[in-house]
Amino acid sequence: MNEWEWQLLEDKAPAESLNVGGVEVKAGDRVRLRPRQGGDIFDMALSGMVATIEGIEQDYEGKFQLAVVVDDDPGRDLGMKKQPGHRFFFSPEEVEPMPAESARRNHILIAGIGNIFLGDDGFGVEVAKRMEGRSYPEGVRVVDFGIRGFDLAYALMDGPDVTILVDACPRGGAPGTVYVIEPDLAELDSAAGQFAPVEAHSMNPMNVLRVATSMGGKLKRVLLVGCEPESLGGEEGHMGLSAPVEAAVDQAVATVESLVQRVLSELQAKS
Repeated sequence: MNEWEWQLLEDKAPAESLNVGGVEVKAGDRVRLRPRQGGDIFDMALSGMVATIEGIEQDYEGKFQLAVVVDDDPGRDLGMKKQPGHRFFFSPEEVEPMPAESARRNHILIAGIGNIFLGDDGFGVEVAKRMEGRSYPEGVRVVDFGIRGFDLAYALMDGPDVTILVDACPRGGAPGTVYVIEPDLAELDSAAGQFAPVEAHSMNPMNVLRVATSMGGKLKRVLLVGCEPESLGGEEGHMGLSAPVEAAVDQAVATVESLVQRVLSELQAKS
């Protein structure tokens, strides 16, 4: 359904649950979008994506529609997750309920962050791109967040057991040096309630963690895989990694994958 039609739903009685393909779904459940053939360009762009149901409403003809928010919607950067303009409506025939096992939260979130227009600051983005084409165990999620700070904050609200941030990290070492750092989350707890702004053209990972905490997110464990930059570009418009940082991308991928295996083993031992 086109987004402009959301206004027509306000006068109709919502439903608490709905049977979709023999599965009872309700607000908070996750579904995969399967738009009908011949839909508009927005429907086609969302085909195959996973979304969370925010409500079950009736359209102007009295037919039920599912109001959903797409996972990793870049529009969340505006801090307007609950606004109608960021919701989409699909009929029950256009969604596929996610199995309970697949719908559970991810155990491990791997977040590539950085600005590709600031030289070596694009390191985390490049690592995420290399990893996105690989196969990982269920529960491991790789996302190129770029500079979408609010998007990352909302992903942290889902409560992954472990979050692995990948970013350029100046620490005074030789360019291309790869670090593994575990931030002290107690410092974030002490700053709870203090707003830390997320900048539009860069992403400070600690600020994003503080934002997630201030919104009520419960961070469990966070690791940072960082790389010593040679140049952060200075001014926006300088694309491309320096030679030593480019050479460190594969090492960083191997480091992240090693951490993933270790974390999965620890989680399995606890279960």
